[in-house]
Amino acid sequence: MTPAKRRILVVEDEDNIALALEFVMTREGYDQARIADGSSALARIRELHPDLVLLDVMLPGASGYEICQGVRLDPGLADVKILMMTARGSAIERRKGLEIGADGFISKPFELNELRAEVRRLLQVRA
Repeated sequence: MTPAKRRILVVEDEDNIALALEFVMTREGYDQARIADGSSALARIRELHPDLVLLDVMLPGASGYEICQGVRLDPGLADVKILMMTARGSAIERRKGLEIGADGFISKPFELNELRAEVRRLLQVRA
């Protein structure tokens, strides 16, 4: 029996970044979906219940921090992993993301190998 594909939700408003993420995640064998609007992201996370959310910090409608906090306040989503992504990769941004419940934090632009390794770590997938 084949294990179910891991589901990843990409929450990213920049099309070029989202397309690159979708391409990489599909090639890695993950089932993935995308949403570009922060205000609809929490509802989409509840609907899909993904294994991992690749979450941009700066989004229209609601910030990645607000979305992360909403996920962490919902007991039904306790098993959803969150990897936050930002172009403002300062130590303060990283600390803030981890303090509100992100499982990982990656700075844009990121190396694809770094992204793959972080996704595997969060999903505990062997390379």
